[in-house]
Amino acid sequence: MMGSSDIVLEATAITKSFPGVRALDGVSLRVRRGRLLALLGENGAGKSTLMNILSGVFAPDTGTIRLSGQAVEFTSTRAALEAGIGIVFQELNLIPHLSVAENIFLGREPRTRTGLIDYPRLNADAAVILKRLDLQVPPQTLVADLRVGQQQLVEIARAVSLDVKVLILDEPTSSLSAHEVEVLFGVIGEFKRRGVAIIYITHKFEELGRVGDDVTVMRDGRVVGEGTLAELTRDAIVRLMAGREQGEAYQKHVASPTDEILRVENMSVRGGLTGRKMLVDGVSVRVCRGEVVAIFGLVGAGRTELLEAIYGLHSSRTSGLVFMNGRQVSILAPVDAIEAGLALAPEDRKREGLILEMSVLENASLASLPAAVKRGLIRPRREAAHVSPYLDRFRVKTPSLGQKIRNLSGGNQQKVILAKWLAAQPKVLLLDEPTRGIDVNAKREIYAFIDELARSGLGVLVVSSELLEVLAIADTIVVMCEGRRTAEFARRDATAEKILTAALPDRAAVAL
Repeated sequence: MMGSSDIVLEATAITKSFPGVRALDGVSLRVRRGRLLALLGENGAGKSTLMNILSGVFAPDTGTIRLSGQAVEFTSTRAALEAGIGIVFQELNLIPHLSVAENIFLGREPRTRTGLIDYPRLNADAAVILKRLDLQVPPQTLVADLRVGQQQLVEIARAVSLDVKVLILDEPTSSLSAHEVEVLFGVIGEFKRRGVAIIYITHKFEELGRVGDDVTVMRDGRVVGEGTLAELTRDAIVRLMAGREQGEAYQKHVASPTDEILRVENMSVRGGLTGRKMLVDGVSVRVCRGEVVAIFGLVGAGRTELLEAIYGLHSSRTSGLVFMNGRQVSILAPVDAIEAGLALAPEDRKREGLILEMSVLENASLASLPAAVKRGLIRPRREAAHVSPYLDRFRVKTPSLGQKIRNLSGGNQQKVILAKWLAAQPKVLLLDEPTRGIDVNAKREIYAFIDELARSGLGVLVVSSELLEVLAIADTIVVMCEGRRTAEFARRDATAEKILTAALPDRAAVAL
């Protein structure tokens, strides 16, 4: 029977808020010696935020962390690492133009008597670790020359080189081949035998039967269930992850879609340098006038890549057909997409959707500048007259049209992006995570705007990783998993459990 003496890491009542978002709300977690704790939850549940706190990326607002029974506070990842907590991030944290060996021992390089890096010893020590991981590359190889799966193993090799008490693995198999996964599982077994406590974030339930012991399920920044993997079936975990039904969310008007406006047939995107053969694999989707179609999927499902492919951003790696109003169109670049009547509001609005040093007016008019031009020059009055009705329609709160866009809240920035595209009079809106990082009230406003735009005759194709959002705004829900389309639901037939089940790999399994 397990007792308190085998608890290596304990987090108690952890809270963390960001502007407009309460990411963690009183989360508690226990990780035990020699056991693997699977931390599960849909995108946005708070898993990564909690791991960032445990590994010293940022501090909690309130709450306590205890390591081996002692209260600890970490001001950096180095401080957490020195205390014995290592993390392998899903987003690779390597320096491309350093060697494999230099990345493994970065900041801990062996030194000669003169204080210089002892490269023969560095490379020899790295070679021993690489052999354990069956990564057959010379230690001197630049990380930039490795494929993504090999880079993931270098991240894991760094963790193997550490004398850690706790190891956090965030989606560690997302880029690995089947053989590499087997090697990783062997390393995990070795860590467990040494008494290391492991936190393992994954959406691949089939992995947990091989390496898992305990499970904690998070939803909406809270822990909603915990136990051993022997106690909790797959269906029980899905129910915990899914949580509330759509009745608790924003309620849209019942749509009456008319004729087809957008059809995408057999869209595929090759993986390129990502280590995956296909990011999108033969996906078809259809949007009618007045309809909101939502695409749901977990990390790595290929949702964003699908939208970008439709918009012409990956034409050299893309195959498939796009039809507008029943007529095939050639989209090789975003300019072709715009001319065809498509508009894309990207997931990363600050980096890809806005020019932060420009004004609200300048950002709002970017997609429809010809309307502001007279005799070859942009006329500010014409520009303002053209976009102001759209900014008013979305109730953008700004002191003036000359205000820099970076000074607006996230919700108002997103409204400016919507106003920008509406001013260009598109036929179909492609919205990638349209409410990410904005507060609850702004979310409901965006939902209402999407509903209004659909009722005005536009087609709307939305990518979202929030189940409640998908259930709230969509007329039709398309589910993707690992690049493939796995299900489609009409609004009346959709439930959170059905959607999550279709979004998870190995859907045929009933229990872990």
